[in-house]
Amino acid sequence: MKKFFEDIKKDVKFKSAGPGKKLTDDTSEKQKAVQSSSSAKNNRHAPSDGAKMAGAAALARIEQHQRPKVHTSQDAIRNQVKRELEAEAAALAEKENAAAAEGSKVPVKDPTCLSVSGVYFTCPLTGATLTKSEREVHIKEAILMRFEEDEVEASVMMIHTFNKDREKVKAAVDIISKYVDNICKNPTEEKYRKIKLSNKVFQEKVNCVEGSREFLQALEFTSLMLPVEGQEEDEEFLVLLEQSPDALELMKERRDRLLRGEPVRAQLDRQPQAFKPSPNAQRFELPPEFYNLTADELKKEQQQRSDLVEKNAMLRTKAMREKEEQRERRKYNYTLLRIRLPDGNLLQGTFYAWDRLSVLFAFVRESLVDGWQPFELIAPGSQKLQESEEVALAECNLVPAALLTFSWDAAVQADIAAAGGKGAALLKPELLKTIRTLS
Repeated sequence: MKKFFEDIKKDVKFKSAGPGKKLTDDTSEKQKAVQSSSSAKNNRHAPSDGAKMAGAAALARIEQHQRPKVHTSQDAIRNQVKRELEAEAAALAEKENAAAAEGSKVPVKDPTCLSVSGVYFTCPLTGATLTKSEREVHIKEAILMRFEEDEVEASVMMIHTFNKDREKVKAAVDIISKYVDNICKNPTEEKYRKIKLSNKVFQEKVNCVEGSREFLQALEFTSLMLPVEGQEEDEEFLVLLEQSPDALELMKERRDRLLRGEPVRAQLDRQPQAFKPSPNAQRFELPPEFYNLTADELKKEQQQRSDLVEKNAMLRTKAMREKEEQRERRKYNYTLLRIRLPDGNLLQGTFYAWDRLSVLFAFVRESLVDGWQPFELIAPGSQKLQESEEVALAECNLVPAALLTFSWDAAVQADIAAAGGKGAALLKPELLKTIRTLS
């Protein structure tokens, strides 16, 4: 009987499975149980072809019962991807630690003296708070977990997130969309419902894009070995059964979801924090993540800051601003901003160096009880910031850290006072509950 199942395993072709692929642990346990119960029959003759086919069907039913949604080969692929992601994350973390130890970046400071412990991100799928080295691996794992809930959504996320080359993604999406269009226009034509895996266009444009096979599976394409005219050996095809009108409409909807897909990216956690009035408001001690400079380059940059202030006062064209912004991006990754409020309290947040002024104003507005009222922000050097200006924080010399001054619009406050109203409240209660003292 043991040889019987070994012969069956050789005959059964699992979709996309290559050399070395194994059955799931559950299936192995079932096989062991069958072998154990039949140990007395090991000396039987080799099974007939009919017996092999019956055994293959039985094994297939076992597999379908254990994993009703995901094919064994695809599950193995996703497990392999997860292992690779974990190894990738460990290697990246080790590399970052080595770079920090060698002092290739800004010298490491005592964590207790830092103005902020680091730069953090939020996963839009799980809400988890992540470091820079954790974010990519975490998001990929979160996408893989989505296959249990929605194969279409997960495969769309996979295509748009796992692949960095946007041109390759667009080419693959366009071809898959063409597959769907041809099927919907010619639902009874079998040739449009078969994709030959060895096809040059499929191999070079679709199969090389991670998630494309998973999406086609979500459309209910099935892997089959079929004969090819003029060839002795069968070839692997992705085949779709003839679809009903309702199924075709559903396929179009899934195609549209693919076309609308966007990469899943971790969002910068601004870490909003309130501080009590302090004479240390202008003192900043930043972790290495804020810089994209060596220690020598940072020292030179500090000497040139006065020149940048004068540059920002000059009238520049949009092209000039964009060119300077690109240079600033290479110098700093993030910036830590504090806003001094009329009551002396401070509001602190983390931003990308290339965030626009409108992002800063939105952050302040969301932190206020009466954020609907107009207000002004004054940068160092008495520079009044304009929310409507499409300029980056780096262009305004607000990197890698700066202290701003907040004030309500004087005319609006005068109207409120004349009407007998009270002065506007400042920070929201949830921020005041965690207010701290600057060290």
